[in-house]
Amino acid sequence: MSRQPRTQNVTTDAGEARITWVPAPAPRRVLAVSHGAGGGIEARDLKALAAALPGHGVTVALVEQPWRVAGKKVAPAPKTLDTGWRGLWPALAAPGLPVIAGGRSAGARVACRTATELGAAAVLALSFPLHPPGKPEKSRADELLGTGVPTLVVQGGNDPFGKPDEFPSGSYTLVEVPHGDHGFAVPKRSGLTEEQAMGILTEAVTGWLMSLG
Repeated sequence: MSRQPRTQNVTTDAGEARITWVPAPAPRRVLAVSHGAGGGIEARDLKALAAALPGHGVTVALVEQPWRVAGKKVAPAPKTLDTGWRGLWPALAAPGLPVIAGGRSAGARVACRTATELGAAAVLALSFPLHPPGKPEKSRADELLGTGVPTLVVQGGNDPFGKPDEFPSGSYTLVEVPHGDHGFAVPKRSGLTEEQAMGILTEAVTGWLMSLG
C-alpha cells in the first residue's frame, strides 16, 4: 500500500461509502473510524488521529457513511448506519491486519453495536453519546457495555451527551479531555489550547493501541 493517503469507494446495501486510507509505513493494525451524525471526517479528533497514528504502526481508515457520500445533511436510522458499516468491513479487513472499530458520536455507537459480529479486535469510542442532551434517562450504556472486546472511550469533560462521571462502571477504559465539548472544542478560559486537547486524545489512543499487543 502506498504511503500517500488514498480514497476507496465501497458499495454497500446502504449506498456507496468511502474510505480514506492514511497508511502507516510499517502497519501492524488498522484503526477504522467513522464520523458522527452531523459532520464528516474533517472532525478535529479524526484529523488528529490520522496525523499521529501512522508513525506508530497504525494505518488509519477514515470512513464516510453512504449518506455523507451522497451529500445528505441528516444521518439515517441506526440500523441503516450499521448496514453501511457492515458493507465496508471486508474492505477494512482486506489488508489482513487486526482492525480496531472506531468512530465519533453516532459512529462510536455503530462500532460498539457491531464489534463482536464483525470480528473487531477492539473498539475506540470518541465522544460516545451516552444519552441525548438533557435526557439522562434515555441511556445508551448497553451498547457501550456490550462490545465484547477491549474498548476505549475518550470523552470531553463538558460533553452534553454524557460527562465522564455519568458513565457506568464497566470493563472499558475511559479517558477525559478536560473541558472538551462533544466535538472536543475547549473554551479559551480553560487555559487549554486545542492543540493540547488533541495531544491528550492522541496520546491516550496511541498508548491504548500499543497496549493491545
